[in-house]
Amino acid sequence: MSYKTHTENLKLRSGDCDLAGAWMPGALLVALQEASEAHSILLGAGREDLRKLNIAWVLTRLEVDMDSYPLMEENVSIETFHAPVRRWFFPRYYILRDAKGEAFGRAASLWVLFDLTTRRMLRPESLPVLFPDNSDLPAPLGLPAPVTEVSGLMTQEIRRPVYTDLDANRHVNNTKYMDWCCNAIGIDTLERMELAHFAVNYDTEAVAGDEIRTEYRRLGNDFSYSGFHGEKRCFDIGGTLRPRTRTAR
Repeated sequence: MSYKTHTENLKLRSGDCDLAGAWMPGALLVALQEASEAHSILLGAGREDLRKLNIAWVLTRLEVDMDSYPLMEENVSIETFHAPVRRWFFPRYYILRDAKGEAFGRAASLWVLFDLTTRRMLRPESLPVLFPDNSDLPAPLGLPAPVTEVSGLMTQEIRRPVYTDLDANRHVNNTKYMDWCCNAIGIDTLERMELAHFAVNYDTEAVAGDEIRTEYRRLGNDFSYSGFHGEKRCFDIGGTLRPRTRTAR
């Protein structure tokens, strides 16, 4: 079996959903990450396979486009597949579908191999297995682009990573930055609005003990959210808000 694609099925629970009963962006990113890992295991390149070689997958860019958000107790599926390597990067795509099989969202991501000792990227040839040729599969989105900082009024905050922010690689998990961003956007806005589109760029890992300065900007329905450790840029998030398409209330 070639495992060209992989599909994960899940039912949204209360912990996956926000104050409107809709899939929370951070929880959505967790599901994408878990679908990636499940497919990687089938391909012989899962977390434990690579850890034996002192290697890990690290996400560098992600872009998500949502037509609508499913609600609590609804069944959804995530189809994921990789695309041919681009220099140092491994593209991976996702198509999100409802219980009827209708697509309501899509995502694109770029991953790299990471040496757990040197904390540096590794060349694609370091991967011990060959992935199937997926050059025949159409990509649902273009490759993730750099995040553009909007020119609106800036709000700053200092964050220090805590226990619940860290993952098994001992840095702030990529999904947590999305939680930080939604908290910066705020309850008043997210009671009425949802993220129609968003992208995340990951530049430098943040670890326990780091002091992260965040900058949130809003201009109309566009927003950007960035984090810095000293002069080093850790991450950038940008996106567009719209009125909520669905709500459980």
